[in-house]
Amino acid sequence: MLHELYPDLHFEIVAMSTTGDKILDTALSKIGEKSLFTKELENALERNEVDLVVHSLKDLPTSLPPGFTIGAVCKRENPLDAVVFHPKNCGKTLSLLPEKSVIGTSSLRRAAQLKKKFPHLEFRDIRGNLNTRLKKLDEKEDFSAIILAAAGLKRMGWENRIGQLLGPEDCLYAVGQGALAVEVRAKDQEILNMVSALHDADTVLCCIAERAFMKHLEGGCSVPVAVNTLLKDGQLYLTGAVYSLDGSDSLKETMQTGVSYPHQNEDGPNDDVQHVGITAKNVSVQAQKAAENLGVELASLLLSKGAKHILSVARQLNDAR
Repeated sequence: MLHELYPDLHFEIVAMSTTGDKILDTALSKIGEKSLFTKELENALERNEVDLVVHSLKDLPTSLPPGFTIGAVCKRENPLDAVVFHPKNCGKTLSLLPEKSVIGTSSLRRAAQLKKKFPHLEFRDIRGNLNTRLKKLDEKEDFSAIILAAAGLKRMGWENRIGQLLGPEDCLYAVGQGALAVEVRAKDQEILNMVSALHDADTVLCCIAERAFMKHLEGGCSVPVAVNTLLKDGQLYLTGAVYSLDGSDSLKETMQTGVSYPHQNEDGPNDDVQHVGITAKNVSVQAQKAAENLGVELASLLLSKGAKHILSVARQLNDAR
């Protein structure tokens, strides 16, 4: 995308592995490290070895280390979760699987929602990158199906493996799911200006609201927090939910706000205001503030209804697993 925008520039890709890629025998929520998939990349950024790093937005903590910012959030791929079935279950859906079928997912958020929705199924941890997980599914008889982000399968060209897409009535998605984030040095104006052309305004507003919701709840990998956003006719709708680990206890609410503000070029000291780690120069600052407030207000509403208790119990139970 950058090459199309800046044909005269040379972009070199440096491939790196992170802690999250290497620790494959433990559920993510148990490792207890917020920046599992980002630390090594940020170190390279800090040492000026690279100028920008690309993440799945959902891997980026809601507070970035000082000196870094998300300089671009690209147009969101389908944010829904997808079910990939074992070849013998081809053509089925989750509700049609036999009693006690085992579903692989190491996401507390997916497991909590699906346990409640499909009580006849069992859920077990599965780790590894997409290739590894699909291999584990296909070559062994341990799992009847696994749950993955539709976006990852699509980007890898494996969309044909998606047997069922889980809509919001079945499973709300993770904060930032399906969006790519470009992280840069906050002080590097030249690079910041260059990547800001990749921003997709609608995705930015949805993800600011989602990240603000998560941040205000103090949610992370180790608790089941889920969202669904919709931007339609200048209104941003945010649905947010928290769950107990088994899904039996949950809180879910929806709020909306107007985000159709004209974009004004607000040069000056205020230029690079971050909203939950995102610097979006070419998106209306008022709209960004409205989106952030929406997330905070929705989180406050859930907290006033007892979300703190649900999340702290979930955290304790997960730590004890």
